[in-house]
Amino acid sequence: MNAFTSAPLVSFRQVGKSFPVDGRQLEAIQRFDLDIAEGEFIAIVGASGCGKSTLLRLLVGLDREYRGEIRIGDKAIDGIGGERGIVFQEHRLFPWLTVEQNVALGLVNEPLSEEGRARKVAEYLELVGLSAFNRAYPHQLSGGMAQRVAIARGLVASPRILLLDEPFGALDALTRQQLQEELLRIRERERITTLLVTHDVEEALFLADRVVVMAPRPGRIKRIVEVPLAHPRERGGFDFLRLREELLHELTGDGDYLAPQPRRVENLPFEFIAC
Repeated sequence: MNAFTSAPLVSFRQVGKSFPVDGRQLEAIQRFDLDIAEGEFIAIVGASGCGKSTLLRLLVGLDREYRGEIRIGDKAIDGIGGERGIVFQEHRLFPWLTVEQNVALGLVNEPLSEEGRARKVAEYLELVGLSAFNRAYPHQLSGGMAQRVAIARGLVASPRILLLDEPFGALDALTRQQLQEELLRIRERERITTLLVTHDVEEALFLADRVVVMAPRPGRIKRIVEVPLAHPRERGGFDFLRLREELLHELTGDGDYLAPQPRRVENLPFEFIAC
């Protein structure tokens, strides 16, 4: 049972989206319904072209042309709002600005004094472990560090909702795991509602409270899987691996999924046990 039982912070109601392609309308998303509670972490997984990133663009307010309704609390969204922050797969830092100047762009619409702005930027650079690099330029950073700057920029205005569009997809495996753990630490402190789009099933299971599995063309919900594993999660644990195989089967397999059972070691020759 889902532990988040309060009224939803985010609601998608019968959301649909089409794009004009070669003189006809291509349906990208069809009848998408989802409630997200305050403080919940939702991951959306699915094949390319199933509408995952399009859903984030609709929620953040970058695209207003869609069917259905998207609400935050009791209000329908109306364009971009300060209660939503977004981090993309590419960090999208301005190369001619320093790290602190790039993060400060997240406060451009906030009514803060220069001192208050500088204090907020310093706070979030410390949060992502980059205080010592505040005067550095993007070309002087590693890919993981640049993505930390992007996360700080997405959080600096204290949004209620953080949207992540495959933020670690371009990173090497070790850096990706490190930033996943960093994201959980930040989320624990900020108590922020998070919606992650990813191709990585293991990443979704490691981070999320629920995983939304999308079917493609048109994009629609195939299944919603609750992740009943406490943090910190063991990527090599049996329950984790069982859920991973189940989700992979949902994405790529046919027919019913037969869950593996733990192997029992018994009735082995004494010589085998002894060695």
